[in-house]
Amino acid sequence: MSVLSQLNIIQVAGLTKRVSTLEGDLTILSEINFSVKSGESVAIVGASGSGKSTLLSLLAGLDIATDGDIHLDGDALSTLDEEARAQVRAQKVGFVFQSFMLVQSLTALENVMLPAELAGDVNAKEQAIALLEKVGLSHRLAHYPSQLSGGEQQRVAIARAFIGEPKILFADEPSANLDSKNGQLIEKLLFDLNKQNGTTLILVTHDEHLAQSCQRVIHIEGGKLEQISEGGAVNVG
Repeated sequence: MSVLSQLNIIQVAGLTKRVSTLEGDLTILSEINFSVKSGESVAIVGASGSGKSTLLSLLAGLDIATDGDIHLDGDALSTLDEEARAQVRAQKVGFVFQSFMLVQSLTALENVMLPAELAGDVNAKEQAIALLEKVGLSHRLAHYPSQLSGGEQQRVAIARAFIGEPKILFADEPSANLDSKNGQLIEKLLFDLNKQNGTTLILVTHDEHLAQSCQRVIHIEGGKLEQISEGGAVNVG
């Protein structure tokens, strides 16, 4: 393995995704090629329907490509079945969704503990408490999602994503459902944790300011990679 490939935690080659429709095959992504270095922050941008959320799902192993390869920290996702991909996600990946995706019947603490408990971590509670304190929610441990604001729910979701100390964090429009103040808070939190933990951050966003806060910006248009540009890597907030 070359030094370059060791540095690249994500390598994408010839990535293509097609789906069958009543009118024939529809190409959502075509011949996408790029790599991401360990610890890097990268934004994926493009118009609605450009394929950026599909790309994120493929990178995270939530979906499978029609053609091409994705190597995620050395694992070739195209060679793995669903069970093996789920194991890779559990060991290496965190995911923050636009819609929070919290379990409504669990408290904030229980939501954050859940992935660690499923992995058999005996220190799940202590880790969850520490993460909720880090995201400023130590006073909300026993609250249910319905008792939390949108910004607080997203902070719980971020704490949950980080409990397994993932090497890579994927975020799909993480601040889209929030007001400006809470959106900026969530963005700052993601970048702070990215830097503190050395976590590779890959996010999909419509927000130009958020995109420019990343080190690099991948522009997707009509399912094709149009450009990779340098971001501003400025401090958010």
